[in-house]
Amino acid sequence: MSAETSIDPRTGAPYGVAFAPTTSAEVARIAAAAAEAAGPFEAAGRGFRAGLLRAIGDALEDAREQIVTVADRETGLGEKRLGGELTRTVYQARLFADVLDEGSYLEAAIDHAGPTPMGPGPDLRRMLVPIGPVAVFGAGNFPLAFAVPGGDTVSALAAGSPVVIKAHPSHPATSRLTFDLMARAAAAFGAPQGILSLVSGLQAGADLVADPRIRAVAFTGSLRGGKALLEIINARPEPIPFYGELSSLNPVVVTEAAAATRGDAIAAGLVGSFTASGGQLCTKPGLVFVPAGEAGDALVAAAVAATGDVAAPWALGENIGAAYDGIASGLASRPGVKVIAEGGPVPGEGFAMRARLLTARAADLSEADTEECFGPLAIIARYDGEADLRSALDRLPASLTGTLHCEDDEDDLAVELTEALRAKAGRVLYNGFPTGVLVSWAQTHGGPWPSTNTAHTSVGTTAIRRFLRPVTWQDAPEAVLPAELQDGDAGIPRRIDGRLMLP
Repeated sequence: MSAETSIDPRTGAPYGVAFAPTTSAEVARIAAAAAEAAGPFEAAGRGFRAGLLRAIGDALEDAREQIVTVADRETGLGEKRLGGELTRTVYQARLFADVLDEGSYLEAAIDHAGPTPMGPGPDLRRMLVPIGPVAVFGAGNFPLAFAVPGGDTVSALAAGSPVVIKAHPSHPATSRLTFDLMARAAAAFGAPQGILSLVSGLQAGADLVADPRIRAVAFTGSLRGGKALLEIINARPEPIPFYGELSSLNPVVVTEAAAATRGDAIAAGLVGSFTASGGQLCTKPGLVFVPAGEAGDALVAAAVAATGDVAAPWALGENIGAAYDGIASGLASRPGVKVIAEGGPVPGEGFAMRARLLTARAADLSEADTEECFGPLAIIARYDGEADLRSALDRLPASLTGTLHCEDDEDDLAVELTEALRAKAGRVLYNGFPTGVLVSWAQTHGGPWPSTNTAHTSVGTTAIRRFLRPVTWQDAPEAVLPAELQDGDAGIPRRIDGRLMLP
């Protein structure tokens, strides 16, 4: 097992200390500690967990400058992007504290004993409880918001589930720094030992998923990596939930009227979106449907010009840059596909990628043409009429997002295209671009396979639902009931005898 070393993507040179992989024995010890902490952590209650999340958010905010500096050197994403990502990371920790205070996430329900159409009914009381220790696999493209201190971690902690995090090899120093900050904050707050742990190394990740004390896995990464973890889970004597965010093409549809009215603005927004953060975003628009004809031609010409002005961004790692070049070259060699624009040249050192804009006929798109390309590349697919467009949309794989650019007087067409996009996406956008995912109560970041393998979201307040399971207490003495299900005002929304009751 090899150590993980930080590498500066701008130079390709390793630096700093090497982080030794976690041994199988250490993984077992960590998983055991998480299992032992689960009961005390749940018993500490919602108020304790809310305070803990706020303390974690404060610790991350207080170390803002250090975190951004360390993460920028490891990822090359830039201080502005990483500063915004840290703001989001701190906010989502605090937001899940608000979720705990509000309490509706528990789905608490009480049906008192009494007559029913089926005869006398027992006293039934139901709510969601923590699922148990959770394994979280940090993402490479979001070293903060989807990594050690990210949404999977804080939503699992909010649920009352201890978390063991697998650090991503692309940013080991950032992973260790943010973990240490969180762990110190948790210890100072008085959290049970074992609620938060970190492991490193490929084998450690496999050992973690296979450990019988782990009750769920959250993963953000490649389809290939997700399938490998699923194989381990399926081989367990007791399979567990796997919440994977995997692969997404994120199609964008531009109507003829939209192209004619604001083609230049759409082109500028498109290029900005598919090249943002080096195109290394799960919501990057990878396929754009543009109508044939003069309006579409003008939009494409504007996108070609804008792509030519894009400086070569940094890949997160050498393997990502190599994979990008390989997939991009493969797409460009496909029948009917051609490169129509390239960004600025790649410098002589580091892991830079050249932006590419390709085009093809929508009617000619094959399964191979709709493979996700992780990096600054997009394909413009020209369609000839609504039937041609609808046929192409029907052949696409599902994605996290689907976007429609249309005009105010196109209601009928907008309804039709919305239904086509909604069938294959978890979030449908209008007259915008999918990069940028607001953390909020109404957000969905998920979709049908292969974008995810779950009906849940990994962003937004309902992400907590992944790490909870329902339990019903029947004719239970009050002493054994959770406080949220006892008689009297529990201070949270509850459904009592079929009626929603607010505190």
